[in-house]
Amino acid sequence: MSTPPFLPLIDPSGSTLLPSLALLGPVLIPSTLVQAVLPTLPPQASYYVQAENSNDDIISYLDNGAQKIVVTSSQLEELGGQVPKERLILKLDEQEISIAQDFAQQISGIYVISSIAHTSKSLVIPNLEIYLQNPSPNPTELLELIKTSRPSSYVIPTEYLAASAKTTSTHLSISEAFLAPIISDRPDGLFPTIVSSSNHSIKPLGLVYSSKESVTEAILTQKGVYQSRKHGLWRKGETSGAVQELISVKLDCDNDALTFEVVQHGSGFCHLPQSTCFGNFNGISKLEDTLKSRLESAPEGSYTKRIFTDEKLLRSKIMEEAEELCDAKTSDHIAFEAADLLYFALARCISKGVSLKDVEKALDKKSLKITRRKGDAKPKWENKINGNGNGESASRESQPVKEESKPTEPIPKSFPEVDESRIKMRNVTLSELNKEEQKKLLLRPVLNSLAMIDKVKPIVERVRKEGDAGLKAMTKQFDKADLSSNVLLPPFATPTEEELPVDVKKAIDVAYDNVKTFHQAQAETKPLIVETMPGVQCSRFVRPIARVGVYVPGGTAILPSTAIMLGVPAQVAGCKTIVLATPPRPDGSISPEVLYVAKLVGVTCILKAGGAQAVGAMAYGTEEVPKVDKIFGPGNQWVTAAKMLVQNDTDALVAIDMPAGPSEVLVIADHTANPIFVASDLLSQAEHGTDSQVVLVGINLSNKLLQDIEDQIDIQAKALPRVAIAREAIKKSVIVLVKSEKEAIEFSNEYAPEHLILHLEKAEKVVENIENAGSVFVGAFSPESCGDYASGTNHTLPTNGFARQFSGVNTLSFQKHITSQFVSSDGLKLLGPSVVRLAEREGLEAHANAVRVRLAELSK
Repeated sequence: MSTPPFLPLIDPSGSTLLPSLALLGPVLIPSTLVQAVLPTLPPQASYYVQAENSNDDIISYLDNGAQKIVVTSSQLEELGGQVPKERLILKLDEQEISIAQDFAQQISGIYVISSIAHTSKSLVIPNLEIYLQNPSPNPTELLELIKTSRPSSYVIPTEYLAASAKTTSTHLSISEAFLAPIISDRPDGLFPTIVSSSNHSIKPLGLVYSSKESVTEAILTQKGVYQSRKHGLWRKGETSGAVQELISVKLDCDNDALTFEVVQHGSGFCHLPQSTCFGNFNGISKLEDTLKSRLESAPEGSYTKRIFTDEKLLRSKIMEEAEELCDAKTSDHIAFEAADLLYFALARCISKGVSLKDVEKALDKKSLKITRRKGDAKPKWENKINGNGNGESASRESQPVKEESKPTEPIPKSFPEVDESRIKMRNVTLSELNKEEQKKLLLRPVLNSLAMIDKVKPIVERVRKEGDAGLKAMTKQFDKADLSSNVLLPPFATPTEEELPVDVKKAIDVAYDNVKTFHQAQAETKPLIVETMPGVQCSRFVRPIARVGVYVPGGTAILPSTAIMLGVPAQVAGCKTIVLATPPRPDGSISPEVLYVAKLVGVTCILKAGGAQAVGAMAYGTEEVPKVDKIFGPGNQWVTAAKMLVQNDTDALVAIDMPAGPSEVLVIADHTANPIFVASDLLSQAEHGTDSQVVLVGINLSNKLLQDIEDQIDIQAKALPRVAIAREAIKKSVIVLVKSEKEAIEFSNEYAPEHLILHLEKAEKVVENIENAGSVFVGAFSPESCGDYASGTNHTLPTNGFARQFSGVNTLSFQKHITSQFVSSDGLKLLGPSVVRLAEREGLEAHANAVRVRLAELSK
């Protein structure tokens, strides 16, 4: 079928539904939500965009991966045939349906907001897909329409959808809506289901059967679940551990069969020792598996190992084979040389963690582009082949090709090689937005934490089962360090001056002293004692958490600041065991900066491991690694997911510091703000990563001041080495223009930023009105960088709006409170009767009796 049974329209309420919806086909994203939603979609998800603004850059949406875009008739006219009709859907009002046929040569479908009950049965336009949306849909009626009124597709806002097995009077079940059109011609009512591997698209893994019950569970859990004809519901991998991560579910053209695309984990799909139920993979899929295996097992010094580790050798081989392919003449020779080139090209991919599926995704993404470059060869290669008459070809041929430098974080592969376009934030005026639009400004990227937790489970479980041996194996696999021991114990060696220059050591000392001074001031030095009534004394006293784990990201990265921010409060709090986990460098060593801090803060054990495996080791303990009671520290999504996993496992009995998300800053600026300072503060956050959240709230800014700030953002960003990352973060960022300081503070408190910077005339006085923020930076000369490194406050702060509920890490984070009470005999005479009466009222006679017997003794 050409259109899906239903098309989910993403709204701010739909974040939790995205993982399930992405399995079933495209989702429709309003253009105002694209930047917030795209980072949260699974990589394989397809999407349409609904243009909501007259100035939307439609070509850009299509170039960046949107399969289709919904446009108005005026936007369609402005496009002037630039976009293939297959990519365009025309949005019409109910009264405009009659003109749809006039546009049939320019579009592939129409999108009509109408009373579906009568429109769905009467609206049929040859060669056009029909998308219908009811302004106030009834879920049970919708379900019946999906069953009976195909081929129309129904646009349903996610506020009316639910990840549940059954439809209710208020919400339509995702799985029921997807399965509504399906039919079966089998006596048992089951549907044939082809299962294919997400990593190998050439040959299916096998043929199974599904029922509505199994498909529903598969969608809701994002796992491979089928219907065994003998044993009932079959949850793949439930007993063997060979689970399947579900990537997509599709109906065939006749609605009587299904395809499941999965990532197969564990021993495999077939019960026989072969890749699929139809035999082993062959050709390029087999080569991919072989190269992956050789990457792990090839002996040091072998030619195969050199192919993966010697970049110059691999570069030379790729260029050599490419030239030989170009020189080949006969069909056999061309096939032979093409096979050689594919071998070395795929070796390059595998060595960098790129799969054939990734290459296919890149091809699919390129096929969606509307804007195409001219396509001529780059001058370097034109000159190499054609020459330029002055010998330049020969000289260039002898020069090595300079490898492109890349930033230290992944960035979208669609970046142009040189992008001189203006780096600009989006502007909105808060008073001109309705409540729903204002709510969208508060959105952060949706974190699919459940999917990530499923991915880290096998890693954590391996550490739990195999202990130190499993930990060493994964450190070798992920960090390329072959360790004799997973830990480093004190006394730690003092780094030499060559390893740690004097000026760096002094900077660390300043940061350590300031952070320690501030955190010592937070410590409670004496118990709280209160006499609640005569003879009844209640107290509360503090004790350190005995064993804590602090995670410092980065093996090649140098992060002494994080070691200080986590190690100092643990030291001040009096924790007896401090385990510092950090990935080792390939030679097994720890960066001298982190090692120096570990010595300063009194770390009792350095765990040379990173990622989910380090979290698992600290949570459960091994023979070498002490088990801890609470884990602190930032990290990537694998670390965050592992922390969330272990804190909910009663066997681990471990707490974590706080939920984590992308870093963020909100700057409030008025007429006194220095545009250079404001831009620098915004960019200091934007360079963290493409998902960083950057917001400027401007109070009655003049057009000139606003223009100066925007100019400085563009100028300063282009001078940064991480400009590509900053550019992407700024694209998703927003300037919110407000009329008053009160309006700015209200917006900030609702947003609850991790970092709040106040560029205000009377910044100090405004602090008393701040209710929600991780840390506040007051005045023009208080950049966030100071708090990140050395002013004294802690830089481990709540993100994603959690500043409403959580504090940043502090001394008390590493301590716990215990209460006590002392009741004298006279005190019990006063208090006892009330306790007895309440216990009797609750029916807890033993509680009452414990007081009665004492009162009886005192009355003798």
